[in-house]
Amino acid sequence: MSKFVAAGITAFTAEHFSGRLPLFLAAAGVMVASGCSAIKPADSFTLLTELPPGFSIKGEASYVPRTGESCTVPAREGRNYPGLKFFEQKLNNAAQTANFEVPLTSNEGGCLLVLDNFGYQVDAKYGADFRNVGRAHTSVSFRDGSAESPSPPPVLVLQKQCQWFFRTAGPDRYIVKILKCKSVATPELTRDSVAKGPMPRAQFAGKTIKVELKILSEERPAVGDNWVKFPDGWRRCMGESLEDPYAFCNGNTTDFKPFKMPDGRDCSVYPNCTEQGL
Repeated sequence: MSKFVAAGITAFTAEHFSGRLPLFLAAAGVMVASGCSAIKPADSFTLLTELPPGFSIKGEASYVPRTGESCTVPAREGRNYPGLKFFEQKLNNAAQTANFEVPLTSNEGGCLLVLDNFGYQVDAKYGADFRNVGRAHTSVSFRDGSAESPSPPPVLVLQKQCQWFFRTAGPDRYIVKILKCKSVATPELTRDSVAKGPMPRAQFAGKTIKVELKILSEERPAVGDNWVKFPDGWRRCMGESLEDPYAFCNGNTTDFKPFKMPDGRDCSVYPNCTEQGL
């Protein structure tokens, strides 16, 4: 029977990953496909994700009937979710690498399934409060491939560039942050047709997809015409009044309002908090 939760990686509560999924549990941190005693261990690929400090990741592999199969994915039975497998790497204050062994095929109730998509949610902490979390989603899609399809390298590297975008929220104007991640064009992606669009599934058996998540040091305003940049940082425009929740600058670059950092400090410049950089 094939394990597909690597050492140190545990199954997670599905409702935390997708609003369409109810609670999912796995015994002893190991998930197994129903009916796996009747089939050989599935081919798989290794997904490595390099996470910056303060990041965590939750993954969801979704499976569909193999091309030509007339069966359908069985309905959910209790805590068993046919056609879905779940993965998690918990948050760490240090940089870490998530290592997932992802099956390329599965068998649910006698229906042979193949991997269609591996989607994952990246969470990043920016403050001590449990609500101080930014979230981004990305995925890797797969398709049928023939023996003549180009073969990927043993390790295919995909780069994701993440950046924080800040804004104020609520009557006290607390700083909240939004995490956005986008793919970065690399020479490997430019020349390798395998990495363009859905991946040819069969060619990834025994291979590794490495996703490098890097976060930019520069933060940007989440909403345009809300902030004015000065040498010592960003200042929040006053708008019509202190109570104006939108507070667009509209050309006024001399009147500004204070705000609060996630830790509760009263500040006038972001991210230095004060004009003196303290």
